[in-house]
Amino acid sequence: MLENDWIDLFIQYLSVERRYSDQTVKAYHSDILAFVTFLKQNGGITSFKKVELLDVKTYLSALYEARYQRTTVSRKISSLRSFYNYLVKNEFVAVNPFATIQLRNAKKHLPDFFYGKELATLFEATQGDAPLTLRNAAILEILFDTGIRVSELTNLTMPAIDFGLDMMLIHGKGNKDRYVPFGQYATEALQRYFVGCRTPLMTKYAQTHDYVFVNQRGHQLTTTGVEYILNQLIKKSSLTSKIHPHKLRHSFATALLNNGADLRSVQELLGHSSLSTTQIYTHVTTQHLQADYRKYFPRATTEKSEVNDK
Repeated sequence: MLENDWIDLFIQYLSVERRYSDQTVKAYHSDILAFVTFLKQNGGITSFKKVELLDVKTYLSALYEARYQRTTVSRKISSLRSFYNYLVKNEFVAVNPFATIQLRNAKKHLPDFFYGKELATLFEATQGDAPLTLRNAAILEILFDTGIRVSELTNLTMPAIDFGLDMMLIHGKGNKDRYVPFGQYATEALQRYFVGCRTPLMTKYAQTHDYVFVNQRGHQLTTTGVEYILNQLIKKSSLTSKIHPHKLRHSFATALLNNGADLRSVQELLGHSSLSTTQIYTHVTTQHLQADYRKYFPRATTEKSEVNDK
């Protein structure tokens, strides 16, 4: 088997077994090919078996010198580490040269989220009875009401929704399944969407698949399609902030914690494998507490406030 086939096998593994989104798979593929190009241009290494720790450190230095953002460097190294893990597991190579690589520490950014008034304004932009408007309203409700990832939304199927229990079965990252509850607003939005949009489109274009969310021709909606829809909603509203599907996921988690939810419950709902990933949201809620304290407590700042004590 040629080494070029190893890349194809890994990409197939990500798509079929890991069920990663098309966008994620393309990122992995791009990162691996970029590393291959670097090897050819710097030393002429043509075999994955010959890559050593020194080669990896040289590549990492080149990424930093090219002034890539730390998140980009982290993604590239993570992609290559996963690729080599796959090669080791399948006995194509003996060791993973990326296994011990440590990246430079950087300050974690707090999750970006919508405030209550912003969400209300965003939902107002989904008012209307047009078929695609009903679909867009359902997408917005599900993303905020459940906190699921955009890839989990586009892969959601009809049998996975249980209206009797108000629960949906989500197939998440790492091939892990979890049950996520949804509320009355999401129920009503889905039912309006099914009657006024999905069923007519599926019938018109003779579609028979089980995917919940469809495009204007009844085909499965893509993650890129969802991002486009959300951007159009922002433009339609009076909001000036940017939007991405993960911002609604962040808003879901922040709203839960601000209203007293247990951190481990939020972890389970989000499908995080590690509690440390969920803990970033506690910094957001702490920031809120500090802001409110400074705003409402008279002695929180250096400015003296008048106190009526007589």
